[in-house]
Amino acid sequence: MMLATALTALFMTGTAQAADHQVQMLNKGDKGAMVFQPDFIVAQPGDTVTFLPTDKSHDAQSIKGMIPEGAEPFKGKISQEITVTVTEEGVYGVKCLPHYGMGMVALIVVGEPTNLEQAKTVKHPGKAKKVFADLLEQAAAN
Repeated sequence: MMLATALTALFMTGTAQAADHQVQMLNKGDKGAMVFQPDFIVAQPGDTVTFLPTDKSHDAQSIKGMIPEGAEPFKGKISQEITVTVTEEGVYGVKCLPHYGMGMVALIVVGEPTNLEQAKTVKHPGKAKKVFADLLEQAAAN
């Protein structure tokens, strides 16, 4: 009986440690127009990231070639909240499809950035190219 209680407490403690990272989808933020805020998130496996439609006409979706092996791609709907559970270690590239070329992107680093080199090879339109160069540099330094 004591062992079952101890195991239950240990399981509940592990579950309680998972964090939810809140990301706003904004027309204007600290870094300019059409941004995720924050745009660089450090998480652990099992954490969730919730993209909040603070301003309308935005979505959040993963970028092909910028998610770790074994991770599920995701695609939110315009002007709707989406919560993503990050299960695999690595980097997850995120875009707002309508504002991708304007640089509305984010990077989630989960544990070790195992797929960082592959993520660096993905091509991006317009301002997203520079924003991702900066975010990937942060991931390498993290």
